[in-house]
Amino acid sequence: MLQFNRLLAYCTAMRESLSDAIRTLPLPDEVLVILLAMVPIVELRGAIPVALGIFQFGRFEAYVLGVVGNLIPVPIILWAYPPFLRFTERHMMWLFRLLTRLQHSTERRHSRRFDRWRDAALVSFVAIPLPITGAWSGSLAAIVFSVPKKRALPLIVLGVLIAGVVVLLFSEALGLAVTAEG
Repeated sequence: MLQFNRLLAYCTAMRESLSDAIRTLPLPDEVLVILLAMVPIVELRGAIPVALGIFQFGRFEAYVLGVVGNLIPVPIILWAYPPFLRFTERHMMWLFRLLTRLQHSTERRHSRRFDRWRDAALVSFVAIPLPITGAWSGSLAAIVFSVPKKRALPLIVLGVLIAGVVVLLFSEALGLAVTAEG
């Protein structure tokens, strides 16, 4: 019980520090939520609880801002990654080798499962709000598994919409919204 109380105190202190840090940024609250949702790994999992708790937005506004912010990087990744990879091949060979090795390794390990479930796999991968899943990872997965951009984009959008609902429900049901009061 003592260790649980320490963990709870630590989490409360972190939450208050996060709240203080976010509130000092000189941007409108809506813009901060959108920017937070654009950050890899944080994405909707961080943006929606912050919108609900720190900024006291309503459910609908928190959801919309989180989803919009999370979707902004998707077309950029889908359309900019291939030219970026070609650039690294010409100017940063070490990075090109690293990225292509990672790409081939991922494709080798997961292509059988992905090919079997293709569309459902991509939507699920984006929709399940875990630390290594989301719009960023889903966009990269679409590239790795050669999903055409025009096919990948609506699948990723659907996954983000589902993830937003899941995060919103969990935030509210479990009281995970980050509050300014602690």
